[in-house]
Amino acid sequence: MAVKDRASRGMGQLREHAKITLRTVLYKRNLDLVRGPYAVRVASALTWLGIDTVLDVGANIGQYGSALRASGFDGRVVSCEPLSQAFAQLSRRAKSDPRWTTLQTAVGDCSGVLEINVSANSYSSSILPMADAHLGAAPGSHFIGTEKVPVTTVADLVLDQRVTPARALLKVDTQGYEGPVLDGAGTLLADFAAVQLELSLVPLYDGQLLFPALVERLSRAGFAMYCLDAGFGDPRTGRMLQCDGLFVRKDLLPGPPGSHDSRP
Repeated sequence: MAVKDRASRGMGQLREHAKITLRTVLYKRNLDLVRGPYAVRVASALTWLGIDTVLDVGANIGQYGSALRASGFDGRVVSCEPLSQAFAQLSRRAKSDPRWTTLQTAVGDCSGVLEINVSANSYSSSILPMADAHLGAAPGSHFIGTEKVPVTTVADLVLDQRVTPARALLKVDTQGYEGPVLDGAGTLLADFAAVQLELSLVPLYDGQLLFPALVERLSRAGFAMYCLDAGFGDPRTGRMLQCDGLFVRKDLLPGPPGSHDSRP
């Protein structure tokens, strides 16, 4: 074996030993480091698909918008968050970003006013009642109060914010309320270039649509699953309870590996 090959092999082995040591330290603390995190993959997909606007429904304090910005997305973000305390933090986070619009509103199947259940951790707040599976897996997510909030629809947001669905991602993170949000998009749903949803494998909120129903609904609207990311799980059992799914309109899907595609 050539000296150069032996040196390369030795460096590769050292690198793998270093990975094992680092993973051991992290796993003992229930942590991990990954290559190609979900937000980076989403940002890459948005660039590839020519998407320049994100309609961020259920923004909480701006976690999603911040992750996209950190991952290189420089297009427009329109974030909707109904809770007053979370919205105040969202507004501060987006204040210095001229391409990030924040709106204090819930999103559903019709405009009006609804009462939302406020959770202790804020981000588990929902219009729907919380199921036992959620409480058991995340005790700090229990509801501590309610808040009356204004409600709009995706269709109204598209009109009011002058969103072009064919160049937009509709992201929905509404803690079990995905069905009514999609209902409120009406016929415009099929016009979006991409949709991202939280997909629950078990009921986490009473009355919510689960993974199979939401995937089927988007498939009927002309979307195909593009990528998945592990989300909320039960630390007691290791069971995945919820994941994030990115769906892309079927006519926009890239060709198979090795094929010629006109997109960059």
